[in-house]
Formats: sequence, structure tokens, C-alpha cells
Amino acid sequence: MIIAARAIDSHLGFVYIRGEYVEPWRVFSGAVKEAYDAGLLGRNIQGSGFDFEIVVHRGAGAYICGEETGLLSSLEGKKGWPKIKPPFPAIKGAFGQPTIVNNVETIAAVPHIINRGAAWFAGLGTKTQGGTRLYSVSGHVVKPGVVEAPVSVTLRSLIYDHCGGIRGGRRLKAVVPGGSSAPILTADEIDVSMDADGLKAAGTMIGSAGVIVMDETVSIPEALMVVARFYAHESCGQCTPCRESTGWIYKMTHRIVEGKGRKEDLDTILDVAKRGAGTTICAFYDGAVGPYVSYIEKFREEFEALIPRDA
Repeated sequence: MIIAARAIDSHLGFVYIRGEYVEPWRVFSGAVKEAYDAGLLGRNIQGSGFDFEIVVHRGAGAYICGEETGLLSSLEGKKGWPKIKPPFPAIKGAFGQPTIVNNVETIAAVPHIINRGAAWFAGLGTKTQGGTRLYSVSGHVVKPGVVEAPVSVTLRSLIYDHCGGIRGGRRLKAVVPGGSSAPILTADEIDVSMDADGLKAAGTMIGSAGVIVMDETVSIPEALMVVARFYAHESCGQCTPCRESTGWIYKMTHRIVEGKGRKEDLDTILDVAKRGAGTTICAFYDGAVGPYVSYIEKFREEFEALIPRDA
């Protein structure tokens, strides 16, 4: 952050940490204090004449505040609602000032690029994307955890080489490659590179690089119900298509899982989901559309099996 701030002549930085992340907040706050004590933060850093302050800010626990303008609204003490762009944060951001917003993972790469050079960083990846990513692999693998690997790593390698394969000797059924909003992949679609272009070509996205592995015991309709409940709960409610549709779709998926679904429910979900795409202030709803559509289109028979024949 200090390097980045010096590069753009910024003198104030904020680290926004979600409220539930108590231990990370404690650890990072301690690191910031150490930096101040060592003279790396504050006024006239190491006699350079450059001033830089870091404020660690705890949010109240809203997923929507991962969207940059929603985060800035929260940082200013307002409701965490995304804003219409333009103006973009780089022109008018926090407290009306030009603001650069980056994920911590991006900023963390800066010292290594400075020390080893841009060519080294680019060489870790593909022709269009350099470096590594932190892949958070959860679900039915032998060794779940966080894997740092070049973006050229394949999804198959992440699952089988880095995480020990599917636990219990079971078969792989599906994988979510980039967090809950990434369209799901089947077991036959995992020979893809884990960079932005590779996953885009596969009809999904890298997103947060949160990999969720599902074995043959998983009910895809139940999985979608859980995801739909999450999006219904986390919608900020500002935009009508998002506020209304996420709730409707959760109710319909819940009804299907309970065995009370109707034949038209699946087509209704797909229609509602696709109609709302691209109509909201931020990309939250567009992110929800990915699982709504992909889970049903790729595993439709599993949903249909739960719907009574006479419904």
C-alpha cells in the first residue's frame, strides 16, 4: 500500500475488513501498528518527505460492500448501497476525493513485482494474464485450503494434484470455480486453465477464485437453494429486479426441493433470471444469474425429478 500510494501521490489509505473477520482484523491492525512503530507509516516516512496514513475500517458484515462503490458508501458511514457510475471512484470516490480501490490480493503482489520485475511476474501466468492467484478450495477434497499457484494452473490440477482429489474415493460431480456467483462446471469441464480467459471460454469466470468442489452425493437443487437463499438475504434492496427476483427465485427453489414444485417453475426461474441481467446499478444480480441459470441448465433432470408429475 505504501508503494502504491507513493506511485499515485496518495497520502491516506483505508483497509476495509468485513465485520465478521475478527481475527484477521486483529492481526492486520497489529501489523499496521508495527509499521507505524518502525517509521514506515505516518509523517515523513524514513526521511523521504512522503506522508502516508492507514486507517483500518471494520464493516458491519454486508456482502454487497465487496462492490467498490458500496464499500465506499459504507466507509463514509452511509448505507452500503452501490452508486451509479460514472463518476468512477478514480474521479470521485471516498469523501468526494479520487480513490483507487483494489483487493488486498492485488496490492500484496506489488512488493514481489518491484523486487523481481514485471517480466518475472508475467512469466508466472498465461499470455494474457500474469502472476498467481490464491485459490480457496473447499468442499469434497482430501486437503481443502488456500493454494497459491500460477494462473495457468488447471482446475483439474488444483483438485487432484494440490488438494489430493475427491475424498472418500467418490466421483466428482460439479465444481464452482470462482465463488458462488460463478456458473457451475460439470466433472467433464475441469480441464481448463484458472485464468480469466480460460474460464471465460468455458462459460464461467474466475471471480474470487473460491473453488467449491462437489462430489456425487451432492444434490444440485439443494445447492442452488442454498445459493439462492444467500443472494436473497444479501441483496441490498436498492434495485427492483434484484430485490424482487432474488426472493422469488429462492422461494421457487425451496419449493422444488421440498417436493412441491410445479412444472413451469424451472422455466420461470430461467426467464426471471435472464430478464433481470444487466438492469441493475451494480453487478450483484448479474452474479446471481450465473448459478441460477447454470445449475438448472446443466442439471435440469435432477430438478425435474423432484417435481411431482401431476404438478
